Amino acid sequence: MNDKTRNQILVVLFLGVLMGALDIAIVAPALPAIQRFFQVGDRALTWTFTIYVLFNLIGTPMMAKFSDMFGRRSIYVLDVFLFGLGSLIVALSPANLYAMLLIGRALQGFGAGGIFPVASAVIGDTFPPEKRGGALGLIGAVFGLAFLVGPILGGIIMTVASWQWLFIINLPIAVVVLVMSWRLLPAQHAATRRAFDWPGMLALSLLLSAFAYGLNQIDTGNFLASLGSLAIWPFLLAAVVLLVIFINIEKKAQDPVLRLSLFNSRQSVLASALSAGAGIGEVSMVFIPALAMAAMPNLVNKHTASYLLMPVVLALAVGSPLVGRLLDKFGSRMVVGAGTFLLAVGALMLGAWNSELWMFISAGVTIGLGLSALLGAPVRYIMLNEAPESERTSAQGAIAIFTSIGQLISSALVGAVAASAGGGVSGYSAAYLSIGGMAVVLVVLTLGLKNRQDEQKHINQLQPAGTQAKN
Repeated sequence: MNDKTRNQILVVLFLGVLMGALDIAIVAPALPAIQRFFQVGDRALTWTFTIYVLFNLIGTPMMAKFSDMFGRRSIYVLDVFLFGLGSLIVALSPANLYAMLLIGRALQGFGAGGIFPVASAVIGDTFPPEKRGGALGLIGAVFGLAFLVGPILGGIIMTVASWQWLFIINLPIAVVVLVMSWRLLPAQHAATRRAFDWPGMLALSLLLSAFAYGLNQIDTGNFLASLGSLAIWPFLLAAVVLLVIFINIEKKAQDPVLRLSLFNSRQSVLASALSAGAGIGEVSMVFIPALAMAAMPNLVNKHTASYLLMPVVLALAVGSPLVGRLLDKFGSRMVVGAGTFLLAVGALMLGAWNSELWMFISAGVTIGLGLSALLGAPVRYIMLNEAPESERTSAQGAIAIFTSIGQLISSALVGAVAASAGGGVSGYSAAYLSIGGMAVVLVVLTLGLKNRQDEQKHINQLQPAGTQAKN
């Protein structure tokens, strides 16, 4: 495959990932308008976001496995089609049928769940090892950037149009991606097809559903007391029981949804933990405007607060492609270690010094550069090198699962800590100090990653003899 074709494929993957990632958080500025349109309560309204993340979690391993079984192109096209169909359903939802919006958001999340892991696997299939880092860096930049740009872009669209246009704009993009995907993406699939692990998929779906619902019901205003509620602990307990059941099913399955052998490698375990940490750090950034309004009421208001995410966004946009190139040169341990360190410093800055605008800007830039190493290429690069070719999509799907779990945890964690510390400046300061402390733990975890020499030796062992000689 020549470079021109690879670049065209990268454009297709870029557009698909951008479309799917934007809709995780783009609805944030539209939530008040959606609430007024459907006349629903605050707790019901949160499912506009939660159901997308939940079905994204469910769709990721299922679509990743289908991609290994039926081919990258077919499943990528299916994912984009489902996302576009979900967008249309949301946009057409009548005011008296909030359930229709939730169905559309679920379809969006389910389709988007497969877009990113399949895109990562296509890169693994079509790019040589020495170029994978840069390509994954570009795709990772889109994914991380879109999550933070989403609220800003959504706010801009809401100033000139109704909330339905947040979803209508997806339709022409989806059509373009569908046409280009069918023409350009490779159509190969596994030589043999084994029975799909439906019991494992069912257990995983129920596990994630119970976990998400339990988190959603937590009252952050009275966190400890709420854990004893019958609306919460049975679901969290069910999630623990289902986790045990899921592991036992996967151990016996002929072709498991999540191959547990991937986690026999210390690298893979660390990559998964770092991915969860990335999700926690990523979602915690959404609370920067709330902290800014509380800390600087005379300078920041509800119309301008979201723009304080721009330092994070710009640093992430600059850092992710750079991280991809540094990865090929210095290896994952050094790059990820630097990223987690920057994330820790930035979060601790927000927690300790948040009374000045320049501090928000400095912290945002520091955090954005740190997240670029966690949301971009390095963590996926680690997992890509650990997984055999036939399981690359499943391995990338595992990274996406742990990132999304981190996202779910983060929203509950920040809210709970902030409420327990009295809310306002003191509450959010305590929350960011907690995030900074968790990032310090991530820094320690990176010390267990392979150095550049050992990493390259492992890559060479996985390549055919002729390729090794050439290298």
